Amino acid sequence: MNAASFMVISALGFSLMALCVKLASLRGFPVLELIAARALVSLILSYWDVKRLGISPWGTQRTLLWLRGIVGFLALIAVYKGLTLLPLAEATLIQYLNPIFTALLAFLFLREKIHKNTFLCLFFGLAGLLIVSQPQMLGGQPLPIEGVLIALLGAVGSGAAYTLLRRLSNEEHPSVIILYFPMVCLPATIVFGWQSFIMPAGWEWLLLVAIGVFTQIGQIGLTRGVALASAGKATAYSYIQVVFASILGAFFLGENLSTSTAIGASLIIVGALINNRTQE
Repeated sequence: MNAASFMVISALGFSLMALCVKLASLRGFPVLELIAARALVSLILSYWDVKRLGISPWGTQRTLLWLRGIVGFLALIAVYKGLTLLPLAEATLIQYLNPIFTALLAFLFLREKIHKNTFLCLFFGLAGLLIVSQPQMLGGQPLPIEGVLIALLGAVGSGAAYTLLRRLSNEEHPSVIILYFPMVCLPATIVFGWQSFIMPAGWEWLLLVAIGVFTQIGQIGLTRGVALASAGKATAYSYIQVVFASILGAFFLGENLSTSTAIGASLIIVGALINNRTQE
């Protein structure tokens, strides 16, 4: 399989994960329980992977590893909450603003140079966000501002997590970095959210497990895709996730892709693709 195939599989995996989060939230499951389900599956699979490779699960840069796990956990809360408050396609779109924040945070903390393409990405991304979040400008219905702000916070948090990942990637094995994420998420969700957990019934167990499984499929596809091509070329294919999210939202949730969302999506994706050219 080539990089494009892996990236399409990754996009489909993450889209199905988002759909499962949305369906579970509609059945009353709190966000922290959904994160716990994802973390439990990821912990089992990631620990097995580390043992299979015969490497230490603790790494060497433990402070940064724990910090990356904590930042990723906080970002995931916002991402999942955004999914519960917004239509699937719109919530997915806002997440694609994270390259902007990754570049800005990498400049501030890693002293990475900001390319002129990043400023173009910022312009297109913010213009797209404005149209998606305020569709009444084109005659549509406005999105809940709370959902937009929370989803945007998730994109900022994802950018911070990716920045820490860049710092760690030269010194730590990818499997160790991945393992720390559920090691933070699982105990944190239990400590802070167990009072609100709901006992699943019947097929709801499968729904919660699917969140973790589809996440793992998405991560494997992303890792393999980037390994087979440059980051810019590989991630360009990931934008098909917006298409998958729109189709799944329409089929399973009765959501319609509005004109404003289509225009905003085009601007955000154009900006992200311009930014990706910097990575070539």
